[in-house]
Amino acid sequence: MKQNKEKFDFKAFGLAIKAARKAKGYSRNALADELNIAPRYIASIENSGQHPSLQIFYELVTLLDISVDTFFFPNKETGKSTQRRQLDSLLDEVSNKGLRIVTATAKEVKEVETEDE
Repeated sequence: MKQNKEKFDFKAFGLAIKAARKAKGYSRNALADELNIAPRYIASIENSGQHPSLQIFYELVTLLDISVDTFFFPNKETGKSTQRRQLDSLLDEVSNKGLRIVTATAKEVKEVETEDE
């Protein structure tokens, strides 16, 4: 007996892949080369919501630092957003001097936002 289960709509995931790919500076062809798949497969995922294989899904979210929590648990408070994961990834490549600058900037932003409340 088959249960009537809601199917996952991959369109929002596809849009997130496209945005993250562009934010990381990958062309569709470069990303496809990196994953050893056809560029049209990436296009189908991004534009048509095609379901990627589990392996490609894993490679996309890890390479592009995408948080899947917002897709799987849309009504729950999630740990780290895609934007936060991408920032973390960038910070991993910044020197200690750069981290001091980013930290000082973040503290200033927090202070300004607190003043506005």
